Amino acid sequence: MIKISHLDKAYRLGNGRLHPVFQDASVTIPPDVNVAILGANGAGKSTLLRLLAGVDQPDGGRIASTGSLSWPVTLRGGFLPVMSGRENCWVVFSIHGYSREAIREKLAKVHEISGIGEYFDEPVKNYSAGMRVRLGFALCMAFDYDYFLLDEITSVGDAGFRDTCKTWLRARNQKHNIILVSHQMNTIRQFCQVAVVVQDHKLTLVEDIEEAIAPFADD
Repeated sequence: MIKISHLDKAYRLGNGRLHPVFQDASVTIPPDVNVAILGANGAGKSTLLRLLAGVDQPDGGRIASTGSLSWPVTLRGGFLPVMSGRENCWVVFSIHGYSREAIREKLAKVHEISGIGEYFDEPVKNYSAGMRVRLGFALCMAFDYDYFLLDEITSVGDAGFRDTCKTWLRARNQKHNIILVSHQMNTIRQFCQVAVVVQDHKLTLVEDIEEAIAPFADD
């Protein structure tokens, strides 16, 4: 279960004016469900994922979870460009305290899932945007989080990579849950049971996924 209580978050714009994203927003996400995050462009969907992951901090309120949450897997990645994909992943696994033997096993898994071949040992600065996304997704899938936070990942890359994403998400979904930002309503129907709608700086849980999708189906 994830409980968001009286969440406040605002960003200061270039002109110095504060732009509110969330104001006294509260919602409780029930356990053992996959969640779609829905809202208009700019409503705060990606901000919500960052707050859930602890990458960003609220200005007020509290977020509590009974399970572990991944970092947000996004289109932008977050790797050190001068290091190879393998080296970047090694650092992440080391920070998480894995032994050398365990890291070698996990690196092999990341290499397989990513499908980037010999580029795994090339500097990330030489990667295309799609290759960075592949690496980020593969790295996340090598962990055992209770919730995987995914931001538009299932809509990028070629058909083969999209199929790989969905195959791994189905496998993970046997023991783990997904919190998904996506503009692809068919993907949301396929994976999510409930939705949190971000609108007017508030959060609303909608337990009927078709009802939740309806206002955004033509976006």
